[in-house]
Amino acid sequence: MTLTDEQNLQPDIPHAARIWNHWLGGTDNFPADRAAGDAVAQVYPEIVDMARQSRRFLIRAVRHLAGDAGIRQFLDIGTGLPTMENTHEVARAVAPGSRVVYVDNDPLVKVHAAKLLAGDDSGIVHIDADYHDPERILAVAGRTLDFSQPVGVMFMGVLGYEPDLGVAASIVNRVTAAVPSGSHLVLWDGTNTTPAVVEGAQRLAQSGGVPYILRSPDEIGSLFEGLDLLEPGLVQLPQWRPDDEPEWLDAYGAVARKP
Repeated sequence: MTLTDEQNLQPDIPHAARIWNHWLGGTDNFPADRAAGDAVAQVYPEIVDMARQSRRFLIRAVRHLAGDAGIRQFLDIGTGLPTMENTHEVARAVAPGSRVVYVDNDPLVKVHAAKLLAGDDSGIVHIDADYHDPERILAVAGRTLDFSQPVGVMFMGVLGYEPDLGVAASIVNRVTAAVPSGSHLVLWDGTNTTPAVVEGAQRLAQSGGVPYILRSPDEIGSLFEGLDLLEPGLVQLPQWRPDDEPEWLDAYGAVARKP
């Protein structure tokens, strides 16, 4: 099955998952995606490092949840295109048998998810859904996940595509309200902390990509309201329990526990 065999991929319109794939050095993208990604990188070359550091943050966070926190099921909303060390691979390397539900509405993600999960057990599934419909996501995810037991809920660099902070907060709150005490939220997003990253976001929109709303660290922090932040709290991604010397990055994230 090739990319052009699939309908509704809209190759002439830049798509977030495919642009991100381009920044990560992947090949699952079209010229329009590469043009949009390159337009951002021209004014904000650090975007490539952000893509890589976000994956490292995911790996460290999931390892902690599957290990020290004892989480055995994950709901990864806005997963993007599969790459190396996906959530289920990281979790199962620590805790074999962990269950993972991926959620995304990009048609190319759906194609790759079908290939990735073909022949796998029922503990790893993909839901074709928009995060603006958390009730549907929860209803379908409930066929795989046990919502009487703690869940690791993940929003990894995706809520910037919702322009209204109140709506983004409502989405997060509706999902975390459905999971029990002991569940954790892993969330990061890009921040408006330097002029270069702001110009990069403008270039993305001008290139035809879906506008990405950069927020302040305080605004991102508000998405964790009612939850207990794990140390070191809300920090730049490379500073969250780093494996090596942390660096500056216009992206903040945290892991928090539902009391």
